[in-house]
Amino acid sequence: MISPLAYVHPDARLGADVTVEPFAYIAGDVEIGDGSWIGPGAVVHDGARLGKRCRVHTAASVACLPQDLKFAGEKTLCEIGDDNDIREYVTISRGTASTGTTRIGDGNLLMAYVHVGHDCVVGSRCVVANRVSLAGEVHVGDWVVIGGHAAIHQWTHIGDHSMIQGGALLGQDLPPYVIVRNDTLRFAGINKIGLARRGFAPERIAEIHEACRILFQSGMNYLNGCNEVERQVPQSAERDYLVRFIRESKRGIIKPYASKRQEE
Repeated sequence: MISPLAYVHPDARLGADVTVEPFAYIAGDVEIGDGSWIGPGAVVHDGARLGKRCRVHTAASVACLPQDLKFAGEKTLCEIGDDNDIREYVTISRGTASTGTTRIGDGNLLMAYVHVGHDCVVGSRCVVANRVSLAGEVHVGDWVVIGGHAAIHQWTHIGDHSMIQGGALLGQDLPPYVIVRNDTLRFAGINKIGLARRGFAPERIAEIHEACRILFQSGMNYLNGCNEVERQVPQSAERDYLVRFIRESKRGIIKPYASKRQEE
């Protein structure tokens, strides 16, 4: 159902059973998948590619122009997968000449006032809480939880199944499976509850815990820690992903664990 009070460009390609509420605006170079809902006052700009069953709430702006002084009007995209819930006043920029595309996977919840900058890559099944800001070219893995009011610096990478406490100002890479503290941006443990909820076996969680103990609590530098993890922890896809993430980091890794007493 398309409200007569909405504007839908005649070139826009809408799938079956798409609902467009009053005062929504849909530009011409747009694709919206079956069963999606575009709420009142939402704006879907040129370059948007939305999958099936997405919900775009009041005053959200999808595929808006990049907030980047180098952007020169080039034709770029914002690709969003299936089953995403994009809440009120969310802004998602499309790409620039850097990569050409901002990409968001499937089944994500972007709460009110979230900003996703140009050329970001967000995986699937993530929860991004209210007023989180992702600067340009941030990479977020799958099953990531980002607490409210956090801000993520440009080019930062965040690994799968990690968690960022609310209010954090993250400027270094966050390895997979890890929780980062919001006050010191130090390692605060592994995301044990999240991993258990997602079906990780207890023995695999224990191996991840041991790997992170070596990396973040042994006092070794991270490169030596990676070597030690490979010596002590049984080989698995999770172990190899964690070690590879740290070795390939461009911005450096969050600080290791320190007790309150050590920090004082």
